[in-house]
Amino acid sequence: MATTKRRNGAGSKLRILMLLLYYHPHPTGLTYHARQVAEGLARRGHEVTVLVARHSKETPLGESRYNGVRVIRLWAPIRISRGFIMPTYPWNLYCLLREHDVVTMFTPMFESALAAFLARAAGLRVVPSHTSDLILPKSFTNGFVTSVMSAIFRFMARRAACIISLSDDYANNSPWLAPFLSKVRAIYPPIVIPEPDAKRARRLREQYQHDGGPLIGFSGRFVEEKRPELLIHALEIVNRKYPNARLLFTGQHEIPYEDTWERHRPIMERFKSQLMFLGLLETKQELANFYAACDVFVLPSDSEGFAMAQVEAMLCGTPVVMTDIPGGRVPVQMTGMGKLAIPGDWRSVGETIIEVLDNRESFVKPREEIAETFSLEDTLDKYEATFLEFARR
Repeated sequence: MATTKRRNGAGSKLRILMLLLYYHPHPTGLTYHARQVAEGLARRGHEVTVLVARHSKETPLGESRYNGVRVIRLWAPIRISRGFIMPTYPWNLYCLLREHDVVTMFTPMFESALAAFLARAAGLRVVPSHTSDLILPKSFTNGFVTSVMSAIFRFMARRAACIISLSDDYANNSPWLAPFLSKVRAIYPPIVIPEPDAKRARRLREQYQHDGGPLIGFSGRFVEEKRPELLIHALEIVNRKYPNARLLFTGQHEIPYEDTWERHRPIMERFKSQLMFLGLLETKQELANFYAACDVFVLPSDSEGFAMAQVEAMLCGTPVVMTDIPGGRVPVQMTGMGKLAIPGDWRSVGETIIEVLDNRESFVKPREEIAETFSLEDTLDKYEATFLEFARR
């Protein structure tokens, strides 16, 4: 794979255009990733513009500024699954391309083929950040959508100067990236979370524990690819040794484009006395306190580009159970702060949770060690060097 190089022009001020559909305050790992890169590069003196859909009436239409980043939200009258139809997008995009030195986008993204075509017309090079292949629940419609999105990605990737992946492991196992590995370079996502408030974390434990049983955490959307029902089903194994265990879920659980929540109501009813749904936590400090209150953090996903939540949990002193999947397994393998379970196997998830709970202290690593492995400044250095390398001169 390609390696990251710094040019002699490092330190030059760049005009960077970022393309994605959702931006802050939309609560997903992808938008958090984009925001941290955008704000980090803006702090370093670069001009960063983010072009997105106005996904909510609570966000301003048109141009605004947020933490040093210029954000342009376009009218998006029609929603299709996770995407939008934005009538003014092509013209606004082309005008912005002519103003900037380099363009990046967070794929998969329906508009990426158009962006690649217009970028070439404007004399600009494209450096996409590929966060994951598109995986939707199985259906005829979703199969068609996935095929179309894959073709769009290939069109864009052939014209990209470089493709950023979240890890070598994910890139080497991605069907979408396989034809383009010579262009791929791995950059870990930016991860920032404050130290937990020990007193608040202790109060959360007292609030949610049942007769001293362990707290098992999950943070993320209740969607098909994250397989939250496997974690719930795993209680059948966990309860044999820890009958007072409780599962704490944070994040959005009723998703407008999926029926995962409704389909798994029977298993939730079966274990309802052990389940607590806390909803979206408003701040990173609340999330840090949540992680610290848990005995173990679990992500039983079928697919993850990286899963930043597990590193956040590690930084808050909580070991992780992750499924052994490309990309998602990297933090556990790099740090040793957790164990990997068999993908799609609730029994394996349950058995691995018990193993971590039984030997918890042997898995916990110092915060400084985790932060050194997944350094924000190192991530920003690599993004900056890549954009400098491929910027218009």
